[in-house]
Amino acid sequence: MWTGSADAPPTARIAMLAPSLQPSERRVAETVAEDIEASIERTAQEVADLAGVGRATVIRTAQSLGYEGYPQLRVALTREVALGTPTARDDGDHTMLGTLRGAIDHFAGRLGQTTSAMTEETLERFVRVLDEAPRLLIAANGLSSPLGSDLAMRLISAGRPAEYLPDTLGQQIAATHLGPGAACLVLSGSGANRASVDVAAAARASGATVLAITSFPRSAVAELADVALVVAPIDATFRDELVHTSRAAIMLVTESVVGLLVGRRGDRAQRAQSATLAVISGSLSDDASD
Repeated sequence: MWTGSADAPPTARIAMLAPSLQPSERRVAETVAEDIEASIERTAQEVADLAGVGRATVIRTAQSLGYEGYPQLRVALTREVALGTPTARDDGDHTMLGTLRGAIDHFAGRLGQTTSAMTEETLERFVRVLDEAPRLLIAANGLSSPLGSDLAMRLISAGRPAEYLPDTLGQQIAATHLGPGAACLVLSGSGANRASVDVAAAARASGATVLAITSFPRSAVAELADVALVVAPIDATFRDELVHTSRAAIMLVTESVVGLLVGRRGDRAQRAQSATLAVISGSLSDDASD
């Protein structure tokens, strides 16, 4: 059953929950997502026939997505279409520049959904732990590694000391020694990276608070976290997420979370940022040839 924000539209829920659905339910969800407008007009039996499952599976899928039944899912689909369903635009320009523009348009069209699974309470608690923990370890591996390094530097620049170790074993060892009061922030788009899961488990076992930023609310990392920010995938399916593996939306969220932390810390953050800018300024050369 869906446990995120009630504002999350059906396509975002399908993208986030697809990995945790039963195979038959996943076929139903993909059938619906492939043609939203047609699904609005179809009965549960018609969807069942297209997906090659029984009618009860269609109803169960709707319930797994957080709706009372298929009629309520159809209403939610209708609302999403009425508000403007983000779709990839094909204007016939298949040049490299046209393809690039199309990809950017697709990303921009779905940006509004990236926070649809979050709640004010979850975000407030996340930022509070980020601010108050006396020790903070950042864990990120695979394609999320650059995000971990970037986040650690942004936090340090804002006066929030943070540790990031690029070595996966080093992360796990550090997590083992965190202890109560400390926090471990795990960045993992899939939420299934083995190394990141092991770090989260080690941090949790040490008594530390585990924070997570991921795209899938029922992933292993999200299940281990005390507080998880779920960033809805830009791509509509789990397969697209694995193939294209975009971390742009998660990076945008991490940057914005640092902004929220700066706002919470007030003068402390401003003084830290001023000191950071002084260091950067001092490192710049007047010689344009350098």
